[in-house]
Amino acid sequence: MTSSKPQAVDPEVRAELGRLRDSIDNIDAAVVHMLAERFKCTQQVGHLKAQHELPPADPARESRQIERLRQLAENAKLDPAFAEKLLNFIISEVIRHHEQIAENTKR
Repeated sequence: MTSSKPQAVDPEVRAELGRLRDSIDNIDAAVVHMLAERFKCTQQVGHLKAQHELPPADPARESRQIERLRQLAENAKLDPAFAEKLLNFIISEVIRHHEQIAENTKR
Protein backbone atom coordinates (compact mmCIF):
# COMPACT_ATOMS: atom_id res chain seq x y z
CA MET A 1 0.00 0.00 0.00
CA THR A 2 1.35 3.44 -0.85
CA SER A 3 1.19 6.27 1.61
CA SER A 4 -0.69 9.44 0.70
CA LYS A 5 1.84 11.72 2.37
CA PRO A 6 4.81 12.76 0.22
CA GLN A 7 8.07 10.99 0.89
CA ALA A 8 11.37 12.76 1.20
CA VAL A 9 13.33 12.24 -2.00
CA ASP A 10 17.09 12.20 -2.06
CA PRO A 11 18.32 15.48 -3.64
CA GLU A 12 20.55 13.51 -6.03
CA VAL A 13 17.55 11.50 -7.24
CA ARG A 14 15.52 14.69 -7.64
CA ALA A 15 18.39 16.29 -9.61
CA GLU A 16 18.73 13.24 -11.89
CA LEU A 17 14.97 13.19 -12.45
CA GLY A 18 15.09 16.89 -13.38
CA ARG A 19 17.99 16.30 -15.78
CA LEU A 20 16.18 13.44 -17.50
CA ARG A 21 12.95 15.42 -17.76
CA ASP A 22 14.84 18.37 -19.28
CA SER A 23 16.20 16.00 -21.93
CA ILE A 24 12.71 14.63 -22.60
CA ASP A 25 11.39 18.19 -22.99
CA ASN A 26 14.18 19.00 -25.47
CA ILE A 27 13.46 15.85 -27.47
CA ASP A 28 9.73 16.65 -27.53
CA ALA A 29 10.51 20.11 -28.87
CA ALA A 30 12.74 18.63 -31.57
CA VAL A 31 10.02 16.14 -32.55
CA VAL A 32 7.47 18.96 -32.90
CA HIS A 33 9.86 21.01 -35.05
CA MET A 34 10.70 17.99 -37.23
CA LEU A 35 7.00 17.24 -37.73
CA ALA A 36 6.38 20.87 -38.66
CA GLU A 37 9.13 20.67 -41.30
CA ARG A 38 7.75 17.36 -42.58
CA PHE A 39 4.27 18.83 -42.95
CA LYS A 40 5.67 21.88 -44.78
CA CYS A 41 7.13 19.47 -47.36
CA THR A 42 3.99 17.37 -47.60
CA GLN A 43 1.93 20.54 -48.14
CA GLN A 44 4.13 21.30 -51.16
CA VAL A 45 3.59 17.73 -52.39
CA GLY A 46 -0.15 18.23 -51.96
CA HIS A 47 -0.10 21.39 -54.10
CA LEU A 48 1.96 19.67 -56.78
CA LYS A 49 -0.43 16.70 -56.83
CA ALA A 50 -3.45 19.00 -57.02
CA GLN A 51 -1.96 21.04 -59.88
CA HIS A 52 -1.34 17.86 -61.88
CA GLU A 53 -4.57 16.15 -60.81
CA LEU A 54 -2.78 13.31 -59.05
CA PRO A 55 -4.58 11.38 -56.30
CA PRO A 56 -4.06 12.53 -52.69
CA ALA A 57 -2.95 9.05 -51.58
CA ASP A 58 -0.14 6.91 -52.99
CA PRO A 59 -0.62 3.44 -51.45
CA ALA A 60 2.53 1.99 -53.03
CA ARG A 61 4.73 4.74 -51.58
CA GLU A 62 2.97 4.55 -48.24
CA SER A 63 3.62 0.82 -48.09
CA ARG A 64 7.32 1.34 -48.91
CA GLN A 65 7.57 4.08 -46.28
CA ILE A 66 5.98 1.91 -43.61
CA GLU A 67 8.39 -0.95 -44.36
CA ARG A 68 11.33 1.48 -44.35
CA LEU A 69 10.27 3.02 -41.04
CA ARG A 70 9.74 -0.41 -39.46
CA GLN A 71 13.32 -1.33 -40.42
CA LEU A 72 14.67 1.97 -39.07
CA ALA A 73 12.76 1.42 -35.84
CA GLU A 74 14.07 -2.10 -35.48
CA ASN A 75 17.65 -0.90 -36.02
CA ALA A 76 17.09 1.82 -33.40
CA LYS A 77 15.67 -0.70 -30.88
CA LEU A 78 12.22 0.92 -31.11
CA ASP A 79 9.09 -1.21 -31.37
CA PRO A 80 8.37 -1.43 -35.14
CA ALA A 81 4.63 -1.76 -34.47
CA PHE A 82 4.69 1.55 -32.58
CA ALA A 83 6.64 3.20 -35.40
CA GLU A 84 4.12 1.90 -37.93
CA LYS A 85 1.18 3.23 -35.89
CA LEU A 86 2.84 6.62 -35.69
CA LEU A 87 3.56 6.73 -39.42
CA ASN A 88 0.02 5.60 -40.25
CA PHE A 89 -1.32 8.47 -38.17
CA ILE A 90 0.97 10.93 -39.95
CA ILE A 91 0.05 9.51 -43.36
CA SER A 92 -3.67 9.84 -42.63
CA GLU A 93 -3.13 13.52 -41.73
CA VAL A 94 -1.10 14.10 -44.88
CA ILE A 95 -3.81 12.52 -47.05
CA ARG A 96 -6.46 14.65 -45.32
CA HIS A 97 -4.38 17.75 -46.08
CA HIS A 98 -3.89 16.67 -49.71
CA GLU A 99 -7.63 16.14 -50.10
CA GLN A 100 -8.29 19.64 -48.74
CA ILE A 101 -5.69 21.15 -51.06
CA ALA A 102 -7.19 19.32 -54.05
CA GLU A 103 -10.67 20.50 -53.14
CA ASN A 104 -9.49 24.09 -52.76
CA THR A 105 -7.61 23.93 -56.06
CA LYS A 106 -10.79 22.94 -57.96
CA ARG A 107 -12.54 26.16 -56.91
